[in-house]
Formats: sequence, structure tokens, C-alpha cells
Amino acid sequence: MPTRIPKPEDFTYLEPSLNVSMVFPEIPETTTSILVLFHGLGDSEASFAKFAKNINLPGVLAISVRGISPLPPALLGLPGSEAGQPTSHFHWGDDLTLSSDTGDLEPDPGFSKAEELVLGKLIQGTLVGKCGWETNDILLFGFGQGGSLALGLSSKLRKAEELVGVTEGNRELGLAFKGAVSIGGQLPSSMIPSSSARSKAGTPVLVCHGRNSELLDSEAIELLNREFVDVREVKWMKADDSMPRNRHEMLPIMQFFAERLRAW
Repeated sequence: MPTRIPKPEDFTYLEPSLNVSMVFPEIPETTTSILVLFHGLGDSEASFAKFAKNINLPGVLAISVRGISPLPPALLGLPGSEAGQPTSHFHWGDDLTLSSDTGDLEPDPGFSKAEELVLGKLIQGTLVGKCGWETNDILLFGFGQGGSLALGLSSKLRKAEELVGVTEGNRELGLAFKGAVSIGGQLPSSMIPSSSARSKAGTPVLVCHGRNSELLDSEAIELLNREFVDVREVKWMKADDSMPRNRHEMLPIMQFFAERLRAW
């Protein structure tokens, strides 16, 4: 099946609706890879579409995806939205659960709905099944909860016999993404296959975090190394897990993208 460049209307038929913002290369016909972006808790697809436009990866079509459910503004300490006004705060989890220890939202609220929407419908159904791309043409990038989703989807894409719905017609999907980047997001245990004989996931991953990261601690890195063949870690000098603030912090991410875009 020949590949074709996805169009916005390819996503409008999906139910539940899939809200995306697409950033095309200057010459869309030069597209050779696809970057799927997942925003953090309480954000929306708009900010990460802007991020994709700013990094301007050559030959890459960026698809920034909106979280599956709106987040109540009160959980972010924000004033409530006016009646009838759309929210701009979304999340990726199946539920909103507070930790009994910290009072914060649980870092692993379950991602089955997001998996069905993103891996099942956007990637397998549309990019692969409808437009003819392979999973190893696709990069994932996420921040915070969105970074956890990127790692989780990469974890789910393992041996064919471990996947559900891995074929589209007679065409088997690839067994790995081109690469995945997580900023401050850990691998959710709920997205690790339960088989004790499972193979390691083949997607190369890059995780970036601050020196005092609460989620990407030594145990989280050890878990990634147990579950993935290729794990790179970047520990920034800053304390927190915020998005890159300067060229120095962004450099290892751009180097990873450049390496992965040269692969295959």
C-alpha cells in the first residue's frame, strides 16, 4: 500500500472525536516521518503544535493530540470556566484519582481509553491502515502525563503475539516506533504487558528530567531499562521536570530526533 500524507479530514470521522492540530513541513510532499505529540496534564494540543512548529524538524509532519477528557479547572487552582465556554485543560487518564499519600493526582490513572484512541484509531487505524505508514515511521513526544503515555504506547508495541489488533487487512504493523521522548513522565505500570515471558520493547526512548525529579527517579529508570532495549537518560541541572528552557536543555532532544530520523 503506497503511503499518502494524512489530511485533517482523515481524523474527523473517528468516534469519539479525535482533536488534533497538524503542522506540515514547508513542502508537505517532502514528508518522510510523523511526530505525534502529547501535552502535559491540564494543557491542550495548541501549545504543542506551537512547539512542533518552533523545532521545525525537516520532512516531519507533526500531529499534536488533545487529551481525552477535560480537566476541572479547580484541580489546577484556576478559576472555573464561564458557563458555555470551552475548556482548554485536558488530561490523558481513564480517571482522576488523588493519591492518599500526597493528595496529588495519581501518576498512573490508567490509559486504556487513550491507548484505544491514539494507538488504535490514530496510529493503527488512520496513519497505518488508511494512509499506509509504518509504525517505524512514527516518533512520539510527550511531557509529564503525556510523556508517560508516549512511553506506555511504546511499551505496548512489542511482539505481534503480545498485541491486540496488530494487523490491518493482511498487513502486519511494525513492532516499534521510530523513537519516543518523555520529559518528566515515567512508564506507567498499567501499560506493561502482563506476560512474564514478554520481550523488551524495541522503540528507542529518551527520558529527560531535572535533578530532583519526583517521577523519573532511579527506580523509574531501572524499570525502563528492564522493559526497553534502548534507553537514554538526560538529567538536567535544573531541579524540576519542566519543558526545555534553552538551547543547552533542548540539544540532546534534537540530537535524538536527528539520529532517529536518519534511521531506517
